[in-house]
Amino acid sequence: MIIWLVGLSGSGKTTIGREMYKLWKPHAPNTVMVDGDDVRRILGCDTEPRDYTMEGRRNLAMQYAEICLWLDEQDINVICCTISNFEDIYINNRERFSKYYQVFIDAPIELLKKRDPKGLYSRAAAGTETNVVGIDLPFTPPKTSDYTICNDETAPSPEDIAYGILKAAGIV
Repeated sequence: MIIWLVGLSGSGKTTIGREMYKLWKPHAPNTVMVDGDDVRRILGCDTEPRDYTMEGRRNLAMQYAEICLWLDEQDINVICCTISNFEDIYINNRERFSKYYQVFIDAPIELLKKRDPKGLYSRAAAGTETNVVGIDLPFTPPKTSDYTICNDETAPSPEDIAYGILKAAGIV
């Protein structure tokens, strides 16, 4: 099964994904987590400005899908955390993976600017960072998500969100 977590930078994808992994792995040792930032680093797609353009992001989203397909074909469960942002890739994922569950981690942009764990939004506001999804690159909330959580100040803990996702996906 592939669980694809989608949302803007700082929305909590990685934090929630890690909690999901902690809950799922003891019951299914064939479970891995694929985090967008880690894959960028491993593939060397994090050093050039073109890596962060819409074209670069599309290419990387397709690579995430290929990695997930490769793992899925080996009966490995995957929690994939990525901004993604391409409805056609989501639709293609549903057709290609043995089982696909998409989660949209929604959070208000003003809250993301306050959280800003990577300093991305503050650099964008200062004019030293470009190609920021949700700022100078568009973000279209996915239309095809199976589950949506608003991860704002009133949201449950990441542990509770993770459990809720796994329960909704029929895993726990």
